[in-house]
Amino acid sequence: MKSSANVGDRVKVVLSREEYFGILLESPVSEKGIVLLKLNSGYNIGLNKKDILEIQVIQKEEVKEEKIEIKKDVKKPDIAMIITGGTIAARLNPKKGGVDWLDTPESLFKFYPELFDKVNVVKVEVPFMKASEDMDYKDWQKIAKTAVELLNDANIKGVIITHGTDFLHYTSAALSFFLKDLNKPVVLTYSQRSIDRASSDANLNLQCAALAAISDIAEVMLVGHSSTNDDFCYAMPGTKSRKMHSSKRDAFKVINSKPFAKVFPDKIDKISDFCVRNKNKVKLDNKFEEKIALVKFYPGQEPEILDYYFKNKYKGVVLEMSGLGHVATKRARNAWTKKLKQVQEKGLIICAVAQTIYGRLNPLVYSNGREILETGVIYLEDMLAETAFVKLGWVLAKTQDKEKVKKLMLTNFSHEFNDRLKE
Repeated sequence: MKSSANVGDRVKVVLSREEYFGILLESPVSEKGIVLLKLNSGYNIGLNKKDILEIQVIQKEEVKEEKIEIKKDVKKPDIAMIITGGTIAARLNPKKGGVDWLDTPESLFKFYPELFDKVNVVKVEVPFMKASEDMDYKDWQKIAKTAVELLNDANIKGVIITHGTDFLHYTSAALSFFLKDLNKPVVLTYSQRSIDRASSDANLNLQCAALAAISDIAEVMLVGHSSTNDDFCYAMPGTKSRKMHSSKRDAFKVINSKPFAKVFPDKIDKISDFCVRNKNKVKLDNKFEEKIALVKFYPGQEPEILDYYFKNKYKGVVLEMSGLGHVATKRARNAWTKKLKQVQEKGLIICAVAQTIYGRLNPLVYSNGREILETGVIYLEDMLAETAFVKLGWVLAKTQDKEKVKKLMLTNFSHEFNDRLKE
């Protein structure tokens, strides 16, 4: 098979019974017998060279790189962006079948020109570029430190943070606690699908994020698709939002609460109360105790798992319990009551959250719940597990006194509790 096609060209690949259209990609060294193609749908496929009859060039790759000049519009408010990675901050590189990062105002303007319709992006900070599963508390601290400097700049009206989706709700929870006396909007946004796909959610999310960033909502919030349609986004509390689907465009949902607002590309409709824009000086409160764990209870689980955390000098554990807040008690073969009491008497902090995600814990309804409560477990009402994990690390960096920890864990700092939620 001979062909004049080069990597990056749009081609038609002819097999004996099928034809494929897409962009020719560079094949890995380990797969020289494979032709890689990015289909028009955005997905990549590999075709065996032995099965290919012909590769026809439909359009040659344009190698000309256009120079983009962004002129600041004095009538538009200025915002800043923090780029941390994720699908939303990436563009297709046809030669490698992967992506390159969008990390300058010019690169953002090229692919997301609508972002600039209502704002000037005057600063872009890139503390790191990582997939969200590669992040930990040190990365949350870097984002918070960068955000504080931007938020205390009088010329900046708000901050947009682009982020990968999978562990975004951990970062949003962390920023909700790390940014003290917040004065302006901090908007975390994302995309489930890359910009080269027709179904990408990136453009609407960024348009709505821009409007949210210049709004009066002085909160840490997630802004993203409200549904699978391209109509509007929700502005969602950073401590009450969770990724609930692996691939849908409206993957994030507000749990046990309501969004702050509906955000359209050209207007915002308020839904629930929020802190309003003010003249506070934002303070950095990002100390974090890393020796914490999030543990899910399952039927038959041995309570000795808690010994592992104690022996390895963990300071606290968030335990996902069943029902209204239960683990195995005295009727079970592997009862947890005795072990819970032992490790807490030795100083390990145990907090309880619900596996059910929706709803509020109440250990007083059944006798097994009351039995667990008497061991000293701190029941965190309707707090999300991920938020509880982050908050526990934040609180334990302040104090490890049990009563003080309990008081702080049960204090509502940033909408992590919903007192109006009915049981």
